[in-house]
Amino acid sequence: MPVKMIEVRWHGRGGQGAKTAALLFGEAVLATGKYIQAFPEYGPERMGAPVQSFNRISEYPITIHACITNPDYVVVLDSSLLESVPVTYGVNKTGKVIVNTSFSTTKIAHKLNIDASQVYVVNASQIAIDTIGKNIPNTPMLGALVKVIGNLDINGVLEDTKVKLTAKFRHKPEVIDGNLNSIKRAFNEVKNK
Repeated sequence: MPVKMIEVRWHGRGGQGAKTAALLFGEAVLATGKYIQAFPEYGPERMGAPVQSFNRISEYPITIHACITNPDYVVVLDSSLLESVPVTYGVNKTGKVIVNTSFSTTKIAHKLNIDASQVYVVNASQIAIDTIGKNIPNTPMLGALVKVIGNLDINGVLEDTKVKLTAKFRHKPEVIDGNLNSIKRAFNEVKNK
């Protein structure tokens, strides 16, 4: 029996790395032998404007080529979007929402008007500041997503991400190490309580 396809929708602001995170996540999952899609929604993006990116993961070839309207997972890189963007649009009762925030799952669930069991929180901004030196929460949120999905190998994701980051930042080992540490920390710190 075919395994259900996993669909992820990323919400962020221009400059926070939602597109980069979706691409890194997709490439890391591809390296495990799964079929993937990773793509942004293009529009009049500018620094700070709301943006979306998407991932699909499957054990079988993916034939759908459209935006994701009923995601299994929603990743919110900036909690200020909760006030202005319908981030839970299309999320059913089993969907999970992962939010970069210092607030509790209960507070975020109340704000989103969904059950607290569907909400995961991690302070990805603080993790990014601690590990990377900048408030760019995309790689910490990638680690949180891997943990919440639950059936992905974090070590495989870290190895593939290291290869991609090394190709881009080979002369900046602190950037590579910082991003890998941010993924590990968020993987360990994301919570549902």
